[in-house]
Amino acid sequence: MKETDREAVATAVQRVAGMLQRPDQLDKVEQYRRREARKKASVEARLKAAIQSQLDGVRTGLSQLHNALNDVKDIQQSLADVSKDWRQSINTIESLKDVKDAVVRHSQLAAAVENLKNIFSVPEIVRETQDLIEHGELLQAHRKLMDLECSRDGLMYEQYRMDSGNTRDMALIHSYFGSTQGLSDELAKQLWMVLQRSLVTVRRDPTLLVSVVRIIEREEKIDRRTLDRKRQTGFVPPGRPKNWKEKMFTILDRTVTTRIEGTQADTRESDRMWLVRHLEIIRKYVLDDLTVAKNLLAQCFPPHYEIFRSLLRTYHQALSARMQDLAAEDLEANEIVSLLTWVLNTYTSAEMMGNAELAPEVDVALLEPLLSADVVSALLDTYMSTLTSNIIAWLRKALETDRKDWMKETEPEADQDGYYQTTLPAIVFQMFEQNLQVAAQISEDLKTKVLVLCLQQMNSFLSRYKEEAQLYRDEHLRDRQHPHCYVQYMVAVVNNCQTFKESIVSLKRKYLKHEVEEGVSLSQPSMDGVLDAIAKEGCSSLLEEVFLDLEQHLNELMTKKWLLGSNAVDIICVTVEDYFNDFAKIKKPYRKRMIAEAHRRAVQEYLRAVMQKRISFRGAEERKDGAERMVREAEQLRFLFRKLASGFGEEMDSYCDTIVAVAEVIKLTDPSLLYLEVSTLVSKYPDIRDDHIGALLAMRGDASRDMKQTIIETLEQGPAQASPDYVPIFKDIVVPSLNVAKLLK
Repeated sequence: MKETDREAVATAVQRVAGMLQRPDQLDKVEQYRRREARKKASVEARLKAAIQSQLDGVRTGLSQLHNALNDVKDIQQSLADVSKDWRQSINTIESLKDVKDAVVRHSQLAAAVENLKNIFSVPEIVRETQDLIEHGELLQAHRKLMDLECSRDGLMYEQYRMDSGNTRDMALIHSYFGSTQGLSDELAKQLWMVLQRSLVTVRRDPTLLVSVVRIIEREEKIDRRTLDRKRQTGFVPPGRPKNWKEKMFTILDRTVTTRIEGTQADTRESDRMWLVRHLEIIRKYVLDDLTVAKNLLAQCFPPHYEIFRSLLRTYHQALSARMQDLAAEDLEANEIVSLLTWVLNTYTSAEMMGNAELAPEVDVALLEPLLSADVVSALLDTYMSTLTSNIIAWLRKALETDRKDWMKETEPEADQDGYYQTTLPAIVFQMFEQNLQVAAQISEDLKTKVLVLCLQQMNSFLSRYKEEAQLYRDEHLRDRQHPHCYVQYMVAVVNNCQTFKESIVSLKRKYLKHEVEEGVSLSQPSMDGVLDAIAKEGCSSLLEEVFLDLEQHLNELMTKKWLLGSNAVDIICVTVEDYFNDFAKIKKPYRKRMIAEAHRRAVQEYLRAVMQKRISFRGAEERKDGAERMVREAEQLRFLFRKLASGFGEEMDSYCDTIVAVAEVIKLTDPSLLYLEVSTLVSKYPDIRDDHIGALLAMRGDASRDMKQTIIETLEQGPAQASPDYVPIFKDIVVPSLNVAKLLK
C-alpha cells in the first residue's frame, strides 16, 4: 500500500506541476481544487455502485444453491420410493410369463393368418411368375417374386423368433417355398442376358434395360434391410444377400472381355494383314460402344453407379490384357509396328479415346499405358533385331540384282539430265524411306534409331558395293569383250555414288532433328569417303580402259617412227575425246576429276616414253626436230583437255607444260648451258630423280661422261623443295633397268 501511495503522490505532484507552470495560473488554484474534488466524488460513487452490484450477485447465487440442495433431497427420496415399489413387483412379473408366451403365439398366429392367403396361393403365384418371366414381363415377375419371398421370409422369421433351434419347421417352410429360389435364378438369367446385350438393347428398347436396373436396385435395398436385421436378430433368409449389383458389373466385365477377344476373325495363315484388321475392328467397336455408353447407357442407370466410368475402366483393362496377349505372340516386324502404333498412338488419338464424342468424360492424359514400358522395350528390341536382319537381306538382294544388270547387253537407263544410272540407289532408299515412315508412326526415338541403323547398314553395304565393282572390273580385264556395256555400267556405278551422297543428306534432313543430327553424325563413320573411293576406283577403271586402247600408240612415242612423222598423238587425242563423249554421262563432280586425272596420266605416259630411252638423238638437228614435235604434241594435248574441261568454268592444271620443259632440255644446242637448263627443270619439278635426269641426258646423246656425272652429283647435293600445292608428276614414272653407272660409261 505504501508503494501505491507513493506512486499516487508522485503522480499528483507531476499533475499539479503541469497545471502551475506560470504565475498567472496561481489565480486558478481554487478552480482546479473544485474540479479535482468533483472528479474524486464521481470515482468514489462508481466504486460504491460496483461493489453493491457484486454483493447482490453473490446473495442471489447463494439463494439458488440452497433451493437446488432441497430439490436433490426430494429426488433422492422419490428414487428410494420407486426402488422399494420395483422390488415388491418382481414376483408379480414372474407370474406373467404365461401371458408373455401367449402374446408370442398370438403374434405368430396373426402373421400366419395375415399370410394365409399368400400361403395357399403359392403354387398359383409361382406359375404366374414363371409365365411373366417367359414373356419378358420382368418388373411384374419380380413383384410377384418379392411377394413370395416376403411371405417365406416372414414365416421363417417368426419361426426363428419362437424357436430358432427347430430346424424341422424351418425346413418345412423352406421346402414349401422351394420354387422361389428357382424363379429367382431364372429371373437372374434373364437379367444377365439383357445386360450382356445392353449396348444393343439400349438402342432398341431402353425401357427393358431400365426395368432390369430397377429390379437390381430393389434387390439391393432388400439386401441392405436383410443385413440390418441380421445385425439385430441374427436371422438371414435363404439366398440372401443376392448381391445382384456386384454380379451385374461382373457380367459387364465378362461381356467386354469376350467382345474384344471375339474381334479376331483371321489368322496369319489366312490373312497376312490379320493383326491390322483385328486392331481396326477393336478400335471401331470400342469407340462405338463407349459413345453409346456415354450418350444412352448412362441415362438408364442411377448416377451413383457411374456406369460410363466403370465401363471405361473395364474396356481399358480388357484392352490392356488383349494387347499383352498379342505382345506375347511370335510377331513379325510389321506386326510389331502395327501393334505399337495402335497402342502408343491410335489408342489416344482422335480416332479412339481422344474422340470428341467421348470428351470431356475421357481424358487421354489420365489413361494408363496399355503395355508396360518393359513390354514396349522388349517389342522394340525384337523389331530392331528383325529389321536389322531384313535390311541386310534386302540390301544383299538389291546388290545381287544390280550386279546382274551390269551383265546386260543393253545400256543402263539415264536420269532426266541424261546421266547413266541403275535402280540400286532408288531401291535402297525407297526401302529406307518405308521403314523410317513406319518408325515415325511409333515414336521419334524409334525413328532416330532406325535411321542410325540404316546408316550403319549403308556403310557396310557400300563396302560390299566397292568389292563388287572391283570384281566387275577384274572380270572385264580378263576378257575385254565382255560385258558388252562395261563402260556404260561403270559410268552408272560412278554416278550412283553421287546419288547415294545426295540421298543420304536428304534422308538425314527429312528424318533427323537438328539437335540430334550432330550426335548421330559423330557416331556414324563418314560415308562420303567410302563413296568417293568407289567413284575414284570406278573412274580409274574407266581411264584404265582408255589407256589400254592407247597402249599401242603410246608405245610409238619417242621412237624412230615417231620422229619420222607418226600420227600416234593424233590418234591418242581422237580416242580420248571419243571416250570422253561417253564419259559425258558421268556427273560433273566426278567427270571434272576424271578429266584432270586423264590429263595428268596422258602427260605421265608421254614422259614415261621419254624416260624409256626408246630413241637417242644423233645430232642437234634431230634434237631440234624431236623437241619441236614434243612441243606441238604438248599443245595438242593441252587443246584437247582444255576443250574437255571447258564446261566447268575453270582452266585445268596444265600438266602439258612439263612436256614443253623437257623439250627445252632436249632442244638446247649449247651443252655448256645444259646444267643450267636441267637445274631449272629440277626446280620446277622437285620430284624428278637422278635416273630421270640420266635417261633424259642419254636421250640427248651429246652429253659427255664428265658432264653427266657433274650434273647428277651437283643436283644430288641440293635437292629442290616442293611447294605445298605442287602435284608430283615424275614420282610414279619408273626408268626401267637404267642406272647412273651405265649412263656414265
